[in-house]
Amino acid sequence: MSSEKNCAQQIKEISGADPLKCMKCGKCSASCPSFNEMDIKPHQFVSYVANGDIEALVNSKSLYKCLSCFACLERCPRDVKPAKLIDAARQLVVRQRGKDYLTADEIPELLDEGLPQQLLVSAFRRYRR
Repeated sequence: MSSEKNCAQQIKEISGADPLKCMKCGKCSASCPSFNEMDIKPHQFVSYVANGDIEALVNSKSLYKCLSCFACLERCPRDVKPAKLIDAARQLVVRQRGKDYLTADEIPELLDEGLPQQLLVSAFRRYRR
C-alpha cells in the first residue's frame, strides 16, 4: 500500500464519512450480523481509519466479512457510516491491485436491455471517485 496517511485520506474521500465523529459507543458493532466473524469490529474499523492504521485493515478478514447490510449506518447516533468506510477500503484495495477499468466507449456494448438502470447509477456512484 502507498503511504498509510494517503490511504486513510482516500478512504475518507471515497466513503464520504468522518471517522473522527465516532464516540466509540459500539452500537454499530452490536447491530452487525457478521460481528462474530470479524477480527476487527465495525467500531474498531472506524478507529483504525481515524488513526491511519490502514495496513492492518487491508490484511484483516473483516474487510470481506462485512455484508454491506448497513445496519451499522442505521444504528450510529453520530452518522459515522462504518459500512461505507469498509466498502471504501475494499475499493482502495481493488484499485491498488491495478484492475483494468472500462472506458466510457466500452460500456454501451456490454449493456443489456433488461439491466436495471438503478444498477448502472449505483455502479457509477461507487466507482467514479
